[in-house]
Amino acid sequence: MVNFRSNSFRVVFVLTALLVFIKHRTQITLATSNFGSPRISTQHSNEYIYPGHIFYDTDGDPINAHGGGFLHYNNTYYWYGEIKQGKTYLPKANVDWGGTRVDFVGISCYASIDLLNWRKCNTYNVLPAVNHDPSHDLHWSKVGERPKVVYNAKTEKFVMWLHIDTMDYKLARCGVATCSSPEGKFTYHPSFQPNGQMARDLTVFVDDDLKAYLFTSSEDNAVMHISELTEDYLGTSGGFERIFIGEYVEAPTVFKRNGKYHFIGSGCSAWNPNAAKAASASSILGHWKIIGNPCKGKYANATFHSQSTYVIPVSNGTDNIYIFAADRWKVNNLSDSRYIWLPITFDKKNVDRIEIRWQDYWRPGN
Repeated sequence: MVNFRSNSFRVVFVLTALLVFIKHRTQITLATSNFGSPRISTQHSNEYIYPGHIFYDTDGDPINAHGGGFLHYNNTYYWYGEIKQGKTYLPKANVDWGGTRVDFVGISCYASIDLLNWRKCNTYNVLPAVNHDPSHDLHWSKVGERPKVVYNAKTEKFVMWLHIDTMDYKLARCGVATCSSPEGKFTYHPSFQPNGQMARDLTVFVDDDLKAYLFTSSEDNAVMHISELTEDYLGTSGGFERIFIGEYVEAPTVFKRNGKYHFIGSGCSAWNPNAAKAASASSILGHWKIIGNPCKGKYANATFHSQSTYVIPVSNGTDNIYIFAADRWKVNNLSDSRYIWLPITFDKKNVDRIEIRWQDYWRPGN
């Protein structure tokens, strides 16, 4: 029998326990999240992307950046998204289409150099709610969705566009905010309807010549509008193109590869997933050819139970890779919605065609 009163034994026991603790601090361990489900923890360091799992920041907290947009600036990626927290509820005005919501809190900002490990930015909530003025666009009772941030090299300003709406989604406007830093507090400008047209889901694309374009779900979501922005990216220049007429497309994403423009969006089915829609064009304001659903494999017709939000271009030294970023909405618990990130592959024989296939885990460059 071991004599636990032995001083030498106690020293060995304590040292052994300490070594085991240190070893496990550096290995993958199981932990429990705030949502009560098991998570993979690497002590705030991530080596892979796990689509559909909770994404954790470097503090070990779940990343809260839904409907997000991404910016690459000075070798750093910035992720801006809707802060979903608090009770999910169904307003009476939205009962007929199931439009659950949480109160507007603001827009979060995270930063990463590898797309795997994300820290909260110096200012975490870069566009906070205005709680004491019910008439303000950013009041907690309003809607602020799908933030997209671009950098204007001429004005040296970071410009955020987002969908601004009332609780019943009848306002259908765009909001704009600006900042001199990618992770500072943004200054909000009054909302408006671009070119006098209603606007809901949106994205912003900056082309190689630094001209910027706004894509909006318009005309009660039946038509997508493309508007060229002014030189300062704060407004639209006046004209716009109507594409996908009668197709009811929302959640737009746009990217460019080898001179070809690509689009991925979704159908309109509220929070419920549907088949993604892809299209391509040789000119951003030209004819867009609808390709169909780019997703392949099991659950492809539901976009792997998610909805598009952005396509992230990533340079790997020889050629860009492109990440399809999407949200897996949880209609009755929006704060527990997850992220689906998957690599996009390209058909070598058909430059118009793209594919997205499910992977349980992966990392950029592999």
